[in-house]
Amino acid sequence: MTAEHKTVRAMHPGETIRSAFPGDLYESWDDVCRRLAGAGYGNVVTDSYLRHSPELARLASPQAAIVLATIVSGLAIRAGRRAAAVAPVAAIVAAKRYNDAASLQEWLRLIEQVGDQAPESAGALLDQTASLTARLDVHALASWIRIGLRSNNGEPERRLRFFTLEDPNARRWLLRESGEVGFLDLEARLKPYLTALWGETPPMRETPANAPEQARRRPGFDGSVVRLPAAYPGFSGSDSEKLYRAAVAHIGAHLKFSHERFPVGGLKPAQIALVSLIEDARVEHLAMRELPGLARLFTPFHAAEPSGTATAPGLFARLARALADPGYDDPDPWVQKGRRAFFEAEADWASQQISRRIGDLLGNDLGQMRVQFDPKNYVVQPPYRDDNLGLWDFGDDDQQQSSEAEQVLSSARIREELDDSRPPDRTETEMGDAGGCVELIEQAQDGVLVARYPEYDYVAAREQPEWTSVKEYAPKAVASGPAARLVEEHADLVARVKALIRSARVSRAERLRRQPEGEFLDMDACIEAMVARRIGEAPDHRLHGRYERRSRDLSVLLLLDISQSTAEKVRGSTRTVLDVERQSAALLARAMAGLGDPFAIAAFCSDKRDDVRYVRIKDFNQTYDDLVDARLDGLESGLSTRIGAAMRHAGADLACERSYRRLLLVVTDGEPSDIDIEDRQYLVEDARKAVHHLNLFGIDTFCVGLDSNADSYLGRIFGQRNAITIAAVERLTDLLPKLYLTLSR
Repeated sequence: MTAEHKTVRAMHPGETIRSAFPGDLYESWDDVCRRLAGAGYGNVVTDSYLRHSPELARLASPQAAIVLATIVSGLAIRAGRRAAAVAPVAAIVAAKRYNDAASLQEWLRLIEQVGDQAPESAGALLDQTASLTARLDVHALASWIRIGLRSNNGEPERRLRFFTLEDPNARRWLLRESGEVGFLDLEARLKPYLTALWGETPPMRETPANAPEQARRRPGFDGSVVRLPAAYPGFSGSDSEKLYRAAVAHIGAHLKFSHERFPVGGLKPAQIALVSLIEDARVEHLAMRELPGLARLFTPFHAAEPSGTATAPGLFARLARALADPGYDDPDPWVQKGRRAFFEAEADWASQQISRRIGDLLGNDLGQMRVQFDPKNYVVQPPYRDDNLGLWDFGDDDQQQSSEAEQVLSSARIREELDDSRPPDRTETEMGDAGGCVELIEQAQDGVLVARYPEYDYVAAREQPEWTSVKEYAPKAVASGPAARLVEEHADLVARVKALIRSARVSRAERLRRQPEGEFLDMDACIEAMVARRIGEAPDHRLHGRYERRSRDLSVLLLLDISQSTAEKVRGSTRTVLDVERQSAALLARAMAGLGDPFAIAAFCSDKRDDVRYVRIKDFNQTYDDLVDARLDGLESGLSTRIGAAMRHAGADLACERSYRRLLLVVTDGEPSDIDIEDRQYLVEDARKAVHHLNLFGIDTFCVGLDSNADSYLGRIFGQRNAITIAAVERLTDLLPKLYLTLSR
């Protein structure tokens, strides 16, 4: 036995250890201790196991403590000594949370699995044991770990970011598995809520994970972006939604009534906090004058009570309640003075300077009371109120300001992280769950990252938010290509197609009144006819009404697959599949342009989930001309076919069109695939989910498959009635316009 072994055994008297490992289990425990000590893992690993395994045996079972030794050994070999040393400590935490044998056994199995499959992340996962086990039961934890192992394509660095919770997807999946309601669940409802209350439309963001603790726990705004916490732990789903709504309403009140920023100057941290508190109360009272119902939203979250030690945070929370809740009575003279000063100045509430004056006054009194204020740990109360960053002006040089003042407004340090959003002139395209569009645009090396979309994982039966990145690439233009020569080569076909489509009627059904016959009675005409009869006049016999489509009202987006497989030659021809797609698109475009239908053309391919390439050939507001043909001719085949993300992005464009019908027409020559996906069914199910979401938002989808074996997956994705397979690719030029005619009726 090593000296280390003897030392630790001395720390645990024999009888104490034997009580944890009764009978033959003591010898088993002694044996695994000897093996750990002799394996050369180092004293820190052996010491950790020897110190903590008896406690684990008492909390759970001796068998679990002995099994832990094997896991510690495996971690030491694969994940390193640090992870192995942390494992016994984490096991005790898990045993206190998962107090049944089956749950702890599953936890041990999960740690062993991560050590085998993602050894670089084992230590990070063990470090998170306290927070994870507090929020997740063992089944939810298993699901979260499985997502982390599956979701990062075997890339150790990205897996590590997931298990350290630096990856936003890790935090979002954690929210979903824990059953908590978070910002992402409510984002689509909070934006229109703010607009409905105050007419404000600032972009909203989830607070970054690397923000200071105070900023992660409270909302904030900085004049251009509204930040909201990822979640409010400890609040139920219904209370969380009310809390988010209260936060949005409160920030909206600041945007409407806080017109200037207060200069920080030489103010002390306590004065900054108090001026902010008074300003919060001022804008809320002004807001409640216009919208009295907001009182029912704000007041329930003021929970401070007039008891306990008079600390600065406690007094601030009590003052906040005293200014918000008329029924609250607080005996503290300082709170009473603040309440009296605030309401005596009601006539001056329109001016922000009242907040500065009252805040300075109360701050001086607080200093004379010798009440200590710790700016490092101060968190605004109640929880819906913001961190007050948007209220203060640090001047031209932030470094000249007091470091303590910056601690009160610590979220100022995360402005850089938030400013990676769109340029100011870019507006958001929202489709809720259908689009999943994220407000992010940044320069990429070869394209422009315009949006991130969710992707559906059919194994976990959940969408992974912001999982795919769509980058828009500038189209190339090539003169005198196949599309440009279409009229010369197929003049008869162009004329025939125009004649076929000209008769199509696609529109909102208009109600025609005062008709001699029809589908319903025109009540106004009937009443006028009865009045005419009563006064002895001849009634008008046109008493009916009917519905008729009298004008075209259809928007179409043609989405072309330009993956590598489109470079193959069409059987018995010198043309490629892409050549056929070009000419078919040009023919259809000429027909639609002649009829005046709004339409757009785009192409796509992909290089893993981080580079879904989208090429705009023609936008809805662009006229059809020779440049469009040149762009079609400039398309090049390459890469893979991640169709779900491309359809979501195309659907976001279609969602902005105000037509009676909106149609996404997809032309593809192969099954969805990408080099980072081995499971063939994965992208098929994601595309199916994308089609379902688009349909929910009134966007019809139809697919033309240029693959004789496509029936199996196209029917699954689009539905049997919304997909057609063309075995002879060269027929696409003739069939695509006819298909359009059928769909547009």
